[in-house]
Amino acid sequence: MKLVFAGTPEVAVPALDALIASGRHEVAAVVTRPDAPAGRGRRLVASPVAERALEAGIEVLKPVRPRDEDFQARLREIAPDCCPVVAYGALIPKNALDIPRHGWVNLHFSLLPAWRGAAPVQHAIMAGDTVTGASTFRIDEGLDSGPVYGVLTEEVRPTDTSGDLLTRLAFAGAGLLAATMDGIEDGSLRAVEQPAEGVSLAPKITVEDARVDWTAPALRADRVVRGCTPAPGAWTVFRGERLKLISVGLVGDRTDLAPGELAPAKNHVHVGTGSHAVELLWVQPQGKKPMRGADWARGVRIAPGERLGGTDVG
Repeated sequence: MKLVFAGTPEVAVPALDALIASGRHEVAAVVTRPDAPAGRGRRLVASPVAERALEAGIEVLKPVRPRDEDFQARLREIAPDCCPVVAYGALIPKNALDIPRHGWVNLHFSLLPAWRGAAPVQHAIMAGDTVTGASTFRIDEGLDSGPVYGVLTEEVRPTDTSGDLLTRLAFAGAGLLAATMDGIEDGSLRAVEQPAEGVSLAPKITVEDARVDWTAPALRADRVVRGCTPAPGAWTVFRGERLKLISVGLVGDRTDLAPGELAPAKNHVHVGTGSHAVELLWVQPQGKKPMRGADWARGVRIAPGERLGGTDVG
């Protein structure tokens, strides 16, 4: 089939590579978000998908909005059979959805209808799911609600961050998307409507969502930190300034610390929660590089009874 691939971040590159390498399909063009400012100089930088497409000699389309008439006119000229999508980052209007004869087929990183939305992997970890996966489905005008072509499952490991899990799903999902294109082409796949039961939503994680509540149980603190790593980054407040939390460890049955109370020792620093303590393994103070929690604690000289949390004035 002739394909136009839509995607933007690094997580979409494995799927693009799989389609290029398939030998069965022609990736005629790539649709991605416009170049965005990045780095200290805020210079415009092309998306990872755009860079990979250019390396492969594939035409790159960067519409400001998919409803732009010039973009849709070019899409009609290309006349793709299908538009596979991975983390493109913009809503596709119906008149664009109708251009390819097999529609737009999205690779979504959850077992639909669970975790519809922008941040399925983060929400799965933060909710304590032990199994998640990926689904390919035909995009309709709803939120990740279209009929499903195929699924795969993936274990959520106890130490997984959202970055870890998303990386595995990106590579496994690339194979699923390529197989879905094969099945659509040869007629062996038919999309099946999603069940009405089991729907859950996964909106974008906000900065406030990533703030650790030390009155919650230790497992909740661990899940928030892992679910928000690498982005947007879990955090708390210490002495009026934000402290980024990169990783924590469950301490077991230590329950003598109040929520947020710090207990430094020579080689570790513990913090109380609503249940038992956790260890601050890696943190990042404002304006500094990541460091081990014990090194941070020695540097700031924690006073007896000092706590994390409180008002953010930084």
